[in-house]
Amino acid sequence: MKQKTDFFKLDYFLILITVVCCAFGLVIISSAVKSLDNSQKYIIVQSGAFAIGFCAMLAVSAIDYSKYGQYAKYIYIVCLLLLGATLIFGTGKEESGAKSWIRFGSIGIQPSEIVKIGFIITFAKHLSMVKNVNTKRNLFALILHLVPLVGLIMLQPDLGTTMVFLCIFAGMIFVAGISYKYIFSALILIGAAVPIVWKFFLKNYQKSRIIVFFNPESDPLGDGYHVVQSKIAIGSGRIFGKGLFKGTQTQLGFVPAKHTDFIFAVIGEELGLIGCIAVIALLFTLVVRCIYVSNSSKDKFGRYICVGVAFMFMAHIFENIGMCIGLMPVTGIPLPFFSYAGSSLVTNLIAIGLVLSVQKRCRVISL
Repeated sequence: MKQKTDFFKLDYFLILITVVCCAFGLVIISSAVKSLDNSQKYIIVQSGAFAIGFCAMLAVSAIDYSKYGQYAKYIYIVCLLLLGATLIFGTGKEESGAKSWIRFGSIGIQPSEIVKIGFIITFAKHLSMVKNVNTKRNLFALILHLVPLVGLIMLQPDLGTTMVFLCIFAGMIFVAGISYKYIFSALILIGAAVPIVWKFFLKNYQKSRIIVFFNPESDPLGDGYHVVQSKIAIGSGRIFGKGLFKGTQTQLGFVPAKHTDFIFAVIGEELGLIGCIAVIALLFTLVVRCIYVSNSSKDKFGRYICVGVAFMFMAHIFENIGMCIGLMPVTGIPLPFFSYAGSSLVTNLIAIGLVLSVQKRCRVISL
């Protein structure tokens, strides 16, 4: 393969995959909201989020990523303030009692989405300064980096986002060379902590979701309704689907949260197995490209940023698709670039901007 050194060449392949995902997602959202009142509003909001996010992506990519590392401490403080403000001023769903959004009139943002970017930058900087992650002192410091952020998110409470942060953390320290003895120890501790978390930290609605996860049919009209209808929709699509705007489960309103959390059910019903494979292939290619750029980075900081972004996407993809087909509990995690979620879309595009910033300054770029 031909190689050339070019510190300022954008990764147009990564940009193309990202734009295709966003455009594909907008088409699916259009179908999902067709039967809803004021459906054009959703298209306008998602398009606006894409425009803002795309500009932010280019702006972030234009700045040398090492500059972000210089302000890591301040970024971390801002993240804490954002999550603290969410607990004080936040709003959310009444049935869950969660406070995950801060609203300014009709405009709402989810600070925890923005904090994901802050965590990736600050934790990547922290990791790049650690020579050996396997000393108890360094490992404790790395865990301490995570705990305040996750603690504030759990107080909202937002179990799904907490899981994403844990996946990002685990993925980054794994790439940093964490010893398997610590991995096994962590698994044992997690197993021991499950009953404690169940009794003292999980809300009733969260417990119900986990119980129903093992047998959705036990409560098909209650907590199991989402998963049951999602599985029916995906199964009814078969190989080629029923066609865009023609899914009966989708258009007749049987699939709940069809434009947000359960967008994959719409894809499965209307585009069938072929559409599902296409979406998974696009997202998989995007993740692989992020990992590829990480391997070409000129330093550890850049490498860890790309790895953090890749694991953030993987956590969202696995959890969202998993809950739509009954393999994971329902946690309200959006599918990157496809779900109707303005804050998530902007965050994902900024994350791509970070990867582009690293890629532009790689020592060697393979074409």
